[in-house]
Amino acid sequence: MKNIVLLLSFSLLLVAASYSPIGLHDYRVRKVVIDAGHGGKDPGTHGKISKEKDIALKIALELGQTIKKYLPDVEVLYSREDDSFPSLHDRALFANRNNADLFISIHCNWVANPSVEGTETYVMGLHKSDANFDVAKRENAVILQEENSEVYEGFDPNSPESYILFSLTQSAYQQNSLSLASKIEHQFKTRVGKHSRGVKMAGFWVLWETSMPSVLVETGYLSNEKEEKELNDPLQQSYIASGIFRAFRDYKNEIESMN
Repeated sequence: MKNIVLLLSFSLLLVAASYSPIGLHDYRVRKVVIDAGHGGKDPGTHGKISKEKDIALKIALELGQTIKKYLPDVEVLYSREDDSFPSLHDRALFANRNNADLFISIHCNWVANPSVEGTETYVMGLHKSDANFDVAKRENAVILQEENSEVYEGFDPNSPESYILFSLTQSAYQQNSLSLASKIEHQFKTRVGKHSRGVKMAGFWVLWETSMPSVLVETGYLSNEKEEKELNDPLQQSYIASGIFRAFRDYKNEIESMN
């Protein structure tokens, strides 16, 4: 793909910046972008009674309100607050332009096997299984619905060859992203009572394009009848949001204690 050299150079600059004295000794988590996946003409995946875009928005707004209530020093920004359709590029660009310290993308999962359930939190990286690749392809497939596809420079979400780009660059923020992802899955398992399927890596365009630690949270499977009902329960949505909040709080405290 074209511009790989430029992208590699940019990636190296990010790595260098991550080891700067400011990055190591004066880092504060003061601004977070919460991204409700899909929206508008893109419903995402769906179950028998619900669409991913609607559940993701409810959990995202709940998470934002919880952060505002208990961590008033943190500015919360949303990639969408209604049933709108921001592109993957616009979501990442929004976070970058606002100099966010974290990017948290909320989603729901789907698989052909209706017995599969549980949460997964992804960070940007190489997929190590076909299942991880399938999730990345599904979430990246929205590119095919977007009018301004030129910004993706020929990236085909269904082509394994397109993901070579991700294998040639290393996120400067991967370590911090993994730390937050681990905390989220820990909260889901120990406090929320969800079945955690663990922290995983895959080539998500929106994570790759954000210039900050970022995670994509799959909050459950709409293909599982029991879990779909839970994901539509306002109380369960609140539990999920509070689990992500506690992970965010612990991550913030950990990072800032190093200053």
